[in-house]
Amino acid sequence: MNRELEYMFVQSARVWIPDAEEVWKSAELAKDYKNDDASLQLMLEDGTTIDHKLDPKTKNLPYLRNPDILVGENDLTALSYLHEPAVLHNLKVRFIDSKLIYTYCGIVLVAINPYETLPIYGTDIINAYSGQNMGDMDPHIFAVAEEAYKQMARDERNQSIIVSGESGAGKTVSAKYAMRYFATVSGSASEANVEEKVLASNPIMEAIGNAKTTRNDNSSRFGKYIEIGFDNRYRIIGANMRTYLLEKSRVVFQADEERNYHIFYQLCASANQPEFKNLRLSTANDFLYTRQGRSPVIEGIDDAKELRTTRHAFTLLGINESYQIGLFQVLAAILHLGNVEIKDRDSDSSLIAPNNRHLTAFCELVGVTYQDMSQWLCHRKLKTATETYIKPLPRLQATNARDALSKHIYAKLFSWIVEHVNKALVTNVKQHSFIGVLDIYGFETFEINSFEQFCINYANEKLQQQFNMHVFKLEQEEYMKEQIPWTLIDFYDNQPCINLIEAKMGILDLLDEECKMPKGSDDSWAQKLYNTHLKTCSLFEKPRMSNRAFIIQHFADKVEYQCEGFLEKNKDTVNEEQIHVLKASKKFDLLVELFQDEEKATTPTGQVPGTGGRTRLSIKPDKGRDTSSKEHKKTVGCQFRNSLQMLMETLNATTPHYVRCIKPNDFKLAFSFDPKRAVQQLRACGVLETIRISAAGFPSRWTYQEFFSRYRVLMKQKDVLPDRKLTCKNVLEKLVQDQDKYQFGKTKIFFRAGQVAYLEKLRADKLRAACIRIQKTIRCWLARKKYLRQRSAAITIQRFTRGYQARCLAKFMRRTQAATIIQKYQRMCVERKRFRQKQAAALAMQTILRAYMARQKYQALLREHKAVIIQKHVRGWLARCWYKRCLEAIVYLQCCIRRMRAKRELKKLKIEARSVEHFKKLNKGMENKIMQLQRKIDEQNKDNRVISERLVSLESSYASESERMRGELGRLRGVEEDAKNKTNQVSSLLEELEKLRKELSVTQQEKKTIEDWAQKYRDEMEKMVSELKDQNGLLKKEKDDLNRMIQEQSQQMTEKMTRAIAQETQQLETDLNEERSRYQNLLTEHLRLEEKYDDLKEELAHSTNVSKPGHRRTDSTHSSNESEYTYNSEYAELEDGSRVGEDVTRGMDTSLTLKLQKRVTELEQEKQSLRNELENREEQFQRARARDDAQFRKARGAELEYESLKRQELESENKKLRHDLAEMRQSLLGGAAAGAGAPGSPAYKVLLDQLNASCEELEVRKEEVLILRSQLVSQKEAVHHKDEKETMTEPSVFAQDVNKLKDADELKQAYVGLKDTNRSPRSVRPALEVSDLLSRLRLLEQQLQAQRRTYDSEVESLRGELQNVKEENNRQQQLLAQNLQLPPEARIEASLQHEITRLTNENLDLMEQLEKQDRTIRKLKKQLKVYSKRIGEMGAGHTEGQTSPGQMVEEPIHPVNIPRREKDFQGMLEYKKEDEMKLVKNLILELKPRGVAVNLIPGLPAYILFMCLRHADYVNDDQKVRTLLTSTINSIKKILKKRGDDFETVSFWLANTCRFLHCLKQYSGDEAFMKHNTSRQNEHCLSNFDLAEYRQVISDLAIQIYQQLVKCMENILQPMIVSGMLEHETIQGVSGVKPTGLRKRTSSIADEGTYTLDSILRQLSAFHSTMCQHGTDPELIKQVVKQLFYIIGAVTLNNLLLRKDMCSWSKGMQIRYNVSQLEEWLRDKGLMNCGAKETLEPLIQAAQLLQVKKKTDEDAEAICSMCHALTTAQIVKVLNLYTPVNEFEERVSVAFIRTIQTRLRDRCESPQLLMDTKMIYPVTFPFSPSSLALETIQIPTSLNLSFLTRV
Repeated sequence: MNRELEYMFVQSARVWIPDAEEVWKSAELAKDYKNDDASLQLMLEDGTTIDHKLDPKTKNLPYLRNPDILVGENDLTALSYLHEPAVLHNLKVRFIDSKLIYTYCGIVLVAINPYETLPIYGTDIINAYSGQNMGDMDPHIFAVAEEAYKQMARDERNQSIIVSGESGAGKTVSAKYAMRYFATVSGSASEANVEEKVLASNPIMEAIGNAKTTRNDNSSRFGKYIEIGFDNRYRIIGANMRTYLLEKSRVVFQADEERNYHIFYQLCASANQPEFKNLRLSTANDFLYTRQGRSPVIEGIDDAKELRTTRHAFTLLGINESYQIGLFQVLAAILHLGNVEIKDRDSDSSLIAPNNRHLTAFCELVGVTYQDMSQWLCHRKLKTATETYIKPLPRLQATNARDALSKHIYAKLFSWIVEHVNKALVTNVKQHSFIGVLDIYGFETFEINSFEQFCINYANEKLQQQFNMHVFKLEQEEYMKEQIPWTLIDFYDNQPCINLIEAKMGILDLLDEECKMPKGSDDSWAQKLYNTHLKTCSLFEKPRMSNRAFIIQHFADKVEYQCEGFLEKNKDTVNEEQIHVLKASKKFDLLVELFQDEEKATTPTGQVPGTGGRTRLSIKPDKGRDTSSKEHKKTVGCQFRNSLQMLMETLNATTPHYVRCIKPNDFKLAFSFDPKRAVQQLRACGVLETIRISAAGFPSRWTYQEFFSRYRVLMKQKDVLPDRKLTCKNVLEKLVQDQDKYQFGKTKIFFRAGQVAYLEKLRADKLRAACIRIQKTIRCWLARKKYLRQRSAAITIQRFTRGYQARCLAKFMRRTQAATIIQKYQRMCVERKRFRQKQAAALAMQTILRAYMARQKYQALLREHKAVIIQKHVRGWLARCWYKRCLEAIVYLQCCIRRMRAKRELKKLKIEARSVEHFKKLNKGMENKIMQLQRKIDEQNKDNRVISERLVSLESSYASESERMRGELGRLRGVEEDAKNKTNQVSSLLEELEKLRKELSVTQQEKKTIEDWAQKYRDEMEKMVSELKDQNGLLKKEKDDLNRMIQEQSQQMTEKMTRAIAQETQQLETDLNEERSRYQNLLTEHLRLEEKYDDLKEELAHSTNVSKPGHRRTDSTHSSNESEYTYNSEYAELEDGSRVGEDVTRGMDTSLTLKLQKRVTELEQEKQSLRNELENREEQFQRARARDDAQFRKARGAELEYESLKRQELESENKKLRHDLAEMRQSLLGGAAAGAGAPGSPAYKVLLDQLNASCEELEVRKEEVLILRSQLVSQKEAVHHKDEKETMTEPSVFAQDVNKLKDADELKQAYVGLKDTNRSPRSVRPALEVSDLLSRLRLLEQQLQAQRRTYDSEVESLRGELQNVKEENNRQQQLLAQNLQLPPEARIEASLQHEITRLTNENLDLMEQLEKQDRTIRKLKKQLKVYSKRIGEMGAGHTEGQTSPGQMVEEPIHPVNIPRREKDFQGMLEYKKEDEMKLVKNLILELKPRGVAVNLIPGLPAYILFMCLRHADYVNDDQKVRTLLTSTINSIKKILKKRGDDFETVSFWLANTCRFLHCLKQYSGDEAFMKHNTSRQNEHCLSNFDLAEYRQVISDLAIQIYQQLVKCMENILQPMIVSGMLEHETIQGVSGVKPTGLRKRTSSIADEGTYTLDSILRQLSAFHSTMCQHGTDPELIKQVVKQLFYIIGAVTLNNLLLRKDMCSWSKGMQIRYNVSQLEEWLRDKGLMNCGAKETLEPLIQAAQLLQVKKKTDEDAEAICSMCHALTTAQIVKVLNLYTPVNEFEERVSVAFIRTIQTRLRDRCESPQLLMDTKMIYPVTFPFSPSSLALETIQIPTSLNLSFLTRV
């Protein structure tokens, strides 16, 4: 224990400390607590630090606060710490923050009065709580009522609901809602509407027993116990009311801000009504009894309207108008009596002035004499043993006597009304069980407490004792069931206090004894009390400062009672003479009836006024006991004790259910919580005692699976064992050391108070450590991710920055370079210009100078050239001379040397020559050398010749050059002379040039002037042109703007018109849907009334025919498998209806019959009006659509013209196609080798031959028809001239003859004869009869039509083939054009792809043709077998009759196709009228859908019925049509009534009814329904009757079946929805399990037998597959699925809104996952576009709302925009209910919810909280024609319909 304390009382732990203002205040430990600490350092919520001293003796620590996740729990016993501050805080959080007024406290429902009307008591809420376990839904008064109702049915034990609390706490409202719940969920056992009567008693009792007080505007001033009786089927059969302690003193006195009983103010507010003129009433301020409180009006209450409600309730309970007027006369008389003024005559007597108008009005209203009444109001009679005295009364006593009479009259009236209400609520049906609702006052304590408070507190002591014993008993039963050691729990037993009051010599006994004393007084009674109990009873005390008071220690508090007035109130006497005067009334029977049992009453009927006390009390008589002369003298205390004892005996014989009503504040402020007042009431009503008893044992209880799921985090893997119980034991032994802190039961673990909080702290610490580790890792990952992201961002920024800088630098460099280049070129231009100027000047100077220098140089060169020439020649001659001398000297020297060498060589050669070999060798070499020398000589000769030629040429050139130079020299001399002449000419030219320059300058100036003027003119023109262009541009812009504006206006007008048309269309569609919905609801109501009428009729028929054997009917509930009675008996009943009707009417309630008849008539009229209105709506819709079409046609005028042109082109194209068809035939005939199945093949050739033969046959038939017509005309003329009279008077022979030819053989003979006639010559044709001609003509026309149809089909097929060829050609051309536009590579690839595709398609076509060919071959083989068989038969017969076999051999045989015409089946079924019952019985009543759906075609019964109907139409039998349709409709209704809860049956007949309706439309002959028919189907249309009205009747029947199907499916799905969608954990481990209280909720862990989401999906798949098997229309299946999904979403959302434990983040995830699975199911079934997904939108948004953030204004804005499918009430409700499962989640703040409400304030929506689960979308049946031909339908023998004949 110390370890746990040290663990729990640590720093930051939160505790509760007492506070004078708030009772308990929250604080937080500033430091850890040690065992030896004398005080605690605490820090309050406002930041203040205090030092909390501990009691040095007890060392009791302050109460610990519960964890945040436990705050706001539905059940107070679920709190880990069970103590007063925890209870108070939990109630406050739920009431203020979550706006939840109901909370469980174990078996007690705590209800806090919100002083505001809340939308949580509607029928939808009742339906949501119906059938639910008490712990599965949020706390509610309906949950308590449902638990009582369920236990009554389950345990066969009577129940009681005990509602208690202070005045103004809401007791009456709670009891009223409980009774409303019983009346709604149970219904009544008869047609007397008992449940309405039970509810009607509430406004009556509120009017006569409720009043406005300072604490409550509708406070019950009496206690009542209502027993609601039920039969053995647990339907309401009646009720009984017992009342206690009516506050009579309120009739004559009201405190400030209070009112009298409501009925008085209702009468005064309706005083101007004609029926109330005789009451002489006026406003409430005119009467003493209604104006004392000075508050005659209650805000928001219309008293006149309330009186109308009261009168309606009186009427409903059987109190007729005359009795009501009588009651109102008595009430008005009481008001007038209060205004009677009594004056003093003297000090001991008083008088009433004569002709007092109020006393006169009183006497006239009650029918008594004025004199008697005035006499006994001022006098009283005293009787002694010998004589009687009349004593006058002083004014005060007379006034009190008057008030006593008023109270007595009102008490009698109250008792009379209660008695008659009970009579109206009682029935003759035996009561099987009952539920009692006790609406009684709570513990009261005031500044002055008197006899009334004493009785009230005494009753509460008895009720508290019973409550304590019941709680103790439940705890004991729970422990014994779980086999936990039971130790006696010490709880407060208030038996000593009860003994003090009621035991022998108790307070009541002493009071009764004192009342019997002649001179008994309050003082003497007080002294007896002191003497008897002051020293013997510790609960009795005497006040210090008073001798006329005493104190009793009640269970709730000490109360001081003032003894003054106790004796008078206990005696409760009244002036008997006044009663005798009232009894003597002869004009007012009701008054006499009120007082006729005065002497037999068990209760005193009046009260002598006294001065002490706050209220006056009256006890209702107990009529169940026989009274004696002594009993009628019993005192009020004795009577109250006896009635209380009877009440306790009743409650002890029932199972009690407790509702404790709490008043949150004394100022009636809405949702304002005063902790002081709340704690006071919690202590007084026993809630805290319940908590204390629970806390003394083991208040926290967990199943082993829940404990394992919750605290799995505290276990290690090795601790987890397969046995959950053993695992929990091992873990708890480690976690909790003290074995006394928990106990192990059979199925649960029981914990002491505080242990769950300890375990929660361990779990939270473990999770916090895990969260820190997860956060550390995630934050590391996030930080690294952020760092990498920042690093990447920095690098990116650097890259972009550097790039930017580089770009800037490059730009700068480019600009610098560009500037340099610009400068360079600019400077270059300047320098070039300067250079060119200088160059020009230099060139001029250079020209002159160079010319002079050239001339000088030329002279010098000329002289030098001449000198050079002279030198050249001289030097040449000198050189040649020198050369010659040198050459001669060299030659001579060479000769000398060569001679010397030659001599030497010769000498050697001579020596060598002497040798022969040498000589030979030498000779050989010499020849070669000679040849070489000879060649050299030749070459040198050639060279010499060349050189000599060159020399000659040089000499010649030299001579020519010399001549040229001589000529040049002469020319130069001439030029020199010319230059001298030219110099003289230059001077003259220079003068002329100067003159020309002057003229040029003048000309340039003139030119410049002209150019300036031209430039100016050009500028002006350009300016003018630009202005004109600007103006033109502006004009164009204005034109464009105008065009755009026109277009925009036109577009806006078009859009506006389109929008208006769309809105009008949408509005019309909405109105149509609403009207359709209303119409279908009326159909449902009509069906319900019909069923009720049928039930009544069956019951009455059963009761009438009990004595008649053979006509007794068995109840359908006794034998559901037996067939219904036959239609013969039904028709017999209809025939005998008029006879039986009189007897039936005698036995029935006449008013009920008239009501039903009137209601049926009204419903029929309303149905007809709605149908007319629906037709008008449809006509308006059609007119609007026609108007739109007209506008559309006007807009498409040009398009129609274009279409006409196009049509002409198509006609020409058609001609061309015909031409192509002929060519195609030729080509098909030519291409015979294309393939076996291709066009041109033998098979196709045969087909073409047959076509040509058909054409030829057609021509032949045409000729025959023309011939026959001509002959027919001639025959008609002949017959007409022959016997004119006979033709006019007698019927035509033609028709008779034609009718005779109905046999197939006769037709065949006629046909053969006609052919013979056609083939034979005309001269030999016999004369034909007119009838034969007509029959043959008809036969030929039929053959002609058949041939024409065949020909048309062939042409259509050929046209289709030709069209396919053309399309293929066009496609090839398009592909070729596309390929040509592609590049070569892509072109090749595309061509390959195209070729592959073409080959694939060709292969597929060939395979398809091959399959067709195979089928054709098989078919031909079958035909061949048939033909061969027939040929064999015919051959055998022919062989017998032939004369010569040679004829057959010689005669050529040609294959002739002779068609055999058999009798066709027209798709009709014929039956006899006596077989109609058998048809209906076999086809409807005894048909089993399962076999039909599996083995036969869908809708077979509908087809069979329609085929029977067609035959009745064919034979024009209207009676047969009518009876067949009526029997069909009634039989379908009958089988649905019998098997209405079987889904397969309802689905089967819905599909067949719709198919029958579609058949009636498809074959009706209307063009709108014949668009999709084949020609054969059009021939089957109805020809004689228009069944449009019956189509409407069958459509209504289909609507009823659809609604019954939806209800049937809803009943199947309803138990699965909440469990599968909300409670089951589809995603395991997401949802957490919170600690639960005594009201255990359904575990989310899937046990065996619980429903899951898979169960829902499987059921939906079963529904879908069954409807598909039955052939239900796909559109109808979509509507059914949409309706089912709406039910799933609505039920799930409603339960979510009523279950606080389901509103969490994890549950939102579960819901969204479940919704996704439903959407996946829709996707698998192909139903995504049926609108089912949209119906789940509110549920999806609610799940999203649970998961989104709910903190900031941005979150609020997001929620408002997201939750558009939810109402404001639903959004606020979800936010209020949002509950964290773990302490890491945060609650939604009140400020955030206020923000949401502010943002959603402008929404216009319904204030309804829950979705309407009973809403059914209006169903439509889109026309769905059948492609099935009627003549192909085969009737199986299993249907036993052999009596039907195929026609």
